[in-house]
Parts: sequence; structure tokens; C-alpha cells
Amino acid sequence: MEIKLSDHFTYKRLLRFVLPSIVMMIFTSIYGVVDGLFVSNYVGKTEFAAVNFIMPLLMILSTIGFMIGAGGSALVAKTLGEGDNERANQYFSLLIYSVIVAGIVISILGQIFIEPIAYTLGARGQLLGNCILYSRILFVSLTMFMLQNVFQILFVTAEKTKIGLAVTVTAGCINILMDFILIGVFKFGIAGAAIATATSETFGGLFPIIYFSRKNKSLLKLGRTKFMGRVLLKASTNGSSELMTNVSMSLVNMLYNIQLMNLVGEDGVAAYGVIMYVNFIFIAIFLGYSIGSAPIIGYNYGAQNISELKNMFKKSLIIISALALILTLVAEGVAYPLISIFVGYDKGLFELTHNGFMLFSISYLLCGFNIFGSSFFTALGNGGISATISFSRSLLFQIISIFLLPLFLGINGIWLSVVIAEFMSMIVTTVFLRIKRKKYNYI
Repeated sequence: MEIKLSDHFTYKRLLRFVLPSIVMMIFTSIYGVVDGLFVSNYVGKTEFAAVNFIMPLLMILSTIGFMIGAGGSALVAKTLGEGDNERANQYFSLLIYSVIVAGIVISILGQIFIEPIAYTLGARGQLLGNCILYSRILFVSLTMFMLQNVFQILFVTAEKTKIGLAVTVTAGCINILMDFILIGVFKFGIAGAAIATATSETFGGLFPIIYFSRKNKSLLKLGRTKFMGRVLLKASTNGSSELMTNVSMSLVNMLYNIQLMNLVGEDGVAAYGVIMYVNFIFIAIFLGYSIGSAPIIGYNYGAQNISELKNMFKKSLIIISALALILTLVAEGVAYPLISIFVGYDKGLFELTHNGFMLFSISYLLCGFNIFGSSFFTALGNGGISATISFSRSLLFQIISIFLLPLFLGINGIWLSVVIAEFMSMIVTTVFLRIKRKKYNYI
């Protein structure tokens, strides 16, 4: 039996509803992880460093999908909660068409300017050539990747989380299979990794277009709409925290790479890449919960169902607390075997990476609260506060930590930067939750 946004959510019902979103985010994170795994073990350290070096730029360019998906989902869910399904579908269609146009434009510009951008970032020689090759292939599928990001969120709003999960799992399996064939069997190297990812992204973006364009049993259908600048602006500003999070993370990743190149060279970039791959999987659980619960919050806010809004807030904090403790313990416990899979062939690189991840993983005690806090305010339509939390945790405090901590702690200061940033951001999140509790009545 399908769970509805209008239902009362017990712990069991809530976890059942958000589980597909969590799994979706885990499989999405697997794209980059699988590429890195095959490139590191079958191609080489230089190519592996190239993937890690240019990936933050590609993620920045794809963030419009996250922004419109999160901000638009809150708007669509609120409109559904108000009982206006026709208007909600007009908003939904407008969002999808806008992402397609933006994706095409960004892809064309990326193909033209990737070489000077990569050079400006510091890529030289073979590293530069690999960055350009990998990027140009992925620019072909960038629009589809942006659509996939949008639909991951909107499948939840449409109350079709299982279909969204099936699409993401299938896309992930395509990526794994293609990586094995193109890199492991045919030895296509870094180009094979890019083609594998582009193929999976194309499926992930194209299938939902077909599904929502046809008659379906979900709350949403892709159809005729009109340009509504104010609606698009509202969705964009409301989702600005997701844009800020992804842009900031990518910019910070670039700064990490620059600092690590200065401190320990290409091995530092490779080590950070491995840590990020493993980190994506753990963070995906917090992101998945936030994405899965946001439409419920937005719907009940639109319906002015205050008791259910309070119920969601209380249960979410308890679940996030439990996840924070469990994930930190698991991360510390599985660090050795996970890192061995990527760089077990190089003892020095393994030790550098293992030490870094043991320090880095302390941040899992804190980051879930900040991720949920930002998503919570997005669901309530307060993009300003949501963006402030995201800006604080993913950019401001991390930049300060990245430049200051290494002066006192050396390479360990790099790994601990995220821990300090999450702690400071948690203070910001707590203050906003206390200040706004009477306005939104979630406590």
C-alpha cells in the first residue's frame, strides 16, 4: 500500500517512506565511487587524480538540478497540500523544461571553455589532458544528469518513491557494468569511465521524462505550462541552499586539492579523492533522509497541519541523532577495508588516506543535523535561512579552517577542517531553529 503525504507518520511509516530516497542517494554516490575504483586500480594514480581534480567543477555546473529540484519540490508539495493539483502540475512542468534549457546551455559553454578553466585551476601536462577528456565526455550527458537530480526529489513529491528508487538503482548498475566492460575488459582508461557515467546519467534523466509525459498514477504529470518568472524565481531562491551546498562543496574540494598539492603533492589529491568517495556514501544517508522527509514537511505546512509538522520535526531529530552515532561508529570500523579497495596497492598512499579518514569521519556526529536543518527550512519555504546554514557549513567555516588549521596541525589540520566547520555550523542551525520555532510552530 502506497504511503501518502497526508498520512500520519509513525517511526515505521516514516522510515519506510524515506528509505527509497536514502537508497537513491547512495546509488547516486556510487557513480563517482565506481569510476574512482576502476580508474585507481586499472588505469593509474595520475588518471585517478585527474578525475578527482576536475569532478568538483562538473558538480558545480550540475547544481542547478539540485537547486530547482529541492526548491521546486517544496513549492509543488505546498501547492498539493493546498489542494490545487492543476497548478502544482503546471509548476512541475515549468521546472523540468527550465532545467532542460539550462542544461543544454551549460553543456555547450563547458565544451568550449573547459581547457582554459582546467589550466587556470592548476592542471598541467598529462593531468590537464585527462581532465579535458573526462570532462568533455560528461558534458554530453550533463543535461540528463541535471534532470536525474531533479527527478530524484520530485519522485518523492509524486508519492512514487519506489519508481524513483528503481530508476536510480538501474542507472547505478548500468554504470558499474559499463565501467567493468570499458575499463576492466577493453582498457579504455579514463575515457571508459566517463562514457560509463554518461550512459548511466542518460538513462537516469530520460526514463523519468518518458514516465511523467505519459498517463501515470502519480500526483504529477508533465504537460503544458507557461512561463512563470515569479514561480521559477521562488523555486530557485528557495532551493538556493542546495545550490549553495553543492557549489560550496565543490569549491572547497578545489581548495583542499590546492592545499594538499602544496603539502604532499598528487598523493594528497588522490587520498582526498578516496576519502570523498567513501564520504559520499555516508553523507548520502543524511541527504536521502532529508530529501525523503522534505515533501512531507512541505505538504503539512501547506495544509496547516501543525500537529503533524511537530510530529515530523521531533521524530526527525531523534532519527538523525541515532544515525549520527551509528554512522560514525561504522565509518571508524570499516575505514581499513574500504580504503584498501581503492589504494591498497600503495602503502604510503594507504596510510595517508587511512589517517585522514579516521579524523574526517568524526564529522558524521554533527553534519546530519546541519543537513536536515537546511532541508527543513527549504521545505518550509524559507530559502534564506536554509542557504545561510548551507553557506556556513559548506563554505565559510570550511575555508577558514582549511587555511588556518594546517598552520598549526599540518596535514591533520586539513582532515579536521570539516569537523570544526560542522561544529560551528551546528551552532548556527540551533540558533535558527530556536528563533523560528514560534513562527512555524514545529515545536
